[in-house]
Amino acid sequence: MTDTTTVPDLVTSIAELRERLDAARAHGRTIALVPTMGSLHEGHLALVDRAAQLADVVVVSIFVNPLQFGPSEDYEQYPRTLEDDRAALAGHSVDTVFAPAVDEMYPSGASATTVTAGALGGRFEGRSRPGHFDGVLTVVAKLLGIVQPQHVLFGQKDAQQVFLVQRMVRDLDIRTRVEIVETVREADGLALSSRNVFLDERNRAAARALPQALEAAQSAADRGIDAVLAAAQSVLSGADGVELDYFAVVDPRTFEPVPDEHHGPARALIAARLGDTRLIDTELLTLG
Repeated sequence: MTDTTTVPDLVTSIAELRERLDAARAHGRTIALVPTMGSLHEGHLALVDRAAQLADVVVVSIFVNPLQFGPSEDYEQYPRTLEDDRAALAGHSVDTVFAPAVDEMYPSGASATTVTAGALGGRFEGRSRPGHFDGVLTVVAKLLGIVQPQHVLFGQKDAQQVFLVQRMVRDLDIRTRVEIVETVREADGLALSSRNVFLDERNRAAARALPQALEAAQSAADRGIDAVLAAAQSVLSGADGVELDYFAVVDPRTFEPVPDEHHGPARALIAARLGDTRLIDTELLTLG
């Protein structure tokens, strides 16, 4: 049983991590992986706590993956707080933090073999961030190959990522269960994100429009898709400082936009820029 009062061990090499996990498996212990890019917050800790309920051994990976950042994105500026992250994980039953260097994960430079996200990888987030999901799926596939966990955990906020990872695991017959944990929010409804630290006071106040638009959409859902779009637009049109990228409603089974006559489960997606910071959020709806 992990000592829940101490900072988890740090491992930076693939070979050492595999040796540790092979020894755990030899003793019949199950493994859960929580992939992160660090700058941990309560949303990440909710994933970790759920992982500890599911498996005997919890591995948290911390790796800012260059493959999923575009040339104009914030790779160099992305917060890197490894020691603070390890300290935050004390008390959460984490056995190991796996924090490899870029050349440990990609020893020959950018990987020649990648996983592609298909047509969906170019929509919504993928339209604004070309190649992003190919980078995400490639690093997740590598982490799953290294750790070979029974469970891998993601937050629902990254809804398109979650859908694509689930599809990859299914399509490639990877023997890992993808576990989704609901979005953790601040008191005013804003979804927790590592990028929230970049918001100044004005943009932080403006960011409340994202969850408010989703709440308005949810309240209008029983009247159909047109009412949902109108309700969200009503909130966003009055939100000063919010540069909307997209607001969409998709079928959660296919991630295709819902038709006008759709009844039943649907997922609202929103992405917007607040100054130099881009945020996303999502909410489940029941249309009709």
